[in-house]
Amino acid sequence: MSFFNLYAPFFDLHNWEHVLTSGKDWMIILTLILMECLLSVDNAVVLAAQTQVLPSKKEQEKSLLYGLWGAYIFRFIVIGVGTYLINFWEIKLAGSIYLFYLSFKFFYDQRHPEKAAHHEHKKKPKKEKKHILSLFWRTVVSIEAMDIVFSIDSVLAALAVSDNPVVVLIGGMIGILCMRGIAEIIIKLMDIIPELQPMAYFLIGVIALKLFLALPPMHYEMSNVLFAIIVFGILGVTIIFHFVKIKRHGHKHM
Repeated sequence: MSFFNLYAPFFDLHNWEHVLTSGKDWMIILTLILMECLLSVDNAVVLAAQTQVLPSKKEQEKSLLYGLWGAYIFRFIVIGVGTYLINFWEIKLAGSIYLFYLSFKFFYDQRHPEKAAHHEHKKKPKKEKKHILSLFWRTVVSIEAMDIVFSIDSVLAALAVSDNPVVVLIGGMIGILCMRGIAEIIIKLMDIIPELQPMAYFLIGVIALKLFLALPPMHYEMSNVLFAIIVFGILGVTIIFHFVKIKRHGHKHM
């Protein structure tokens, strides 16, 4: 497949017009933004920690800005390739298994924290080496590397929700911006409602199931509207559950 055919949907003005004027597509975009924000909190924390090695506030903000533009460029590339690869059922199966793994691993680590802690202790820090790049550019490269890792997961999950690359692109771009801009708010909200984190990984499991059911011979395609309703319904139930638990047991977090 040629480069033009791979990325043609991004430059189709009719496709953009349809997406921007479609209420159903905006429901999916809002769903993708929510997923991007909730699933990227760990990324936001890591990015913030990475910038702390820089000596000035100006350099810290500049490194995040460079990282933001790099994240946008890489997201565009990954979505274009992903929309082609996702058409192969083998890729969908691999993606479904991987998303199931992410969800399972999170809940397994939650149930067996001692094993997760042991795994982290086995990772020994490497000795400091001389670097060709300056501290600033090493930080930018580090931020980009984290964005690449997290964007692959996000794009795979997003393409399981919508096969329109413009919808995935808009949701991803706004999601990245929101994630960077309101990372501290989300972190504080998760401190208040800790159930939001397991909810996000439960949603990954739901997405994996959605992707799996679309495979042959089942060929069950869950509608985007139904999926959006499920996502926001789970979010609402999670918030209600938290406050009911607080009312019954007081302000003690789990």
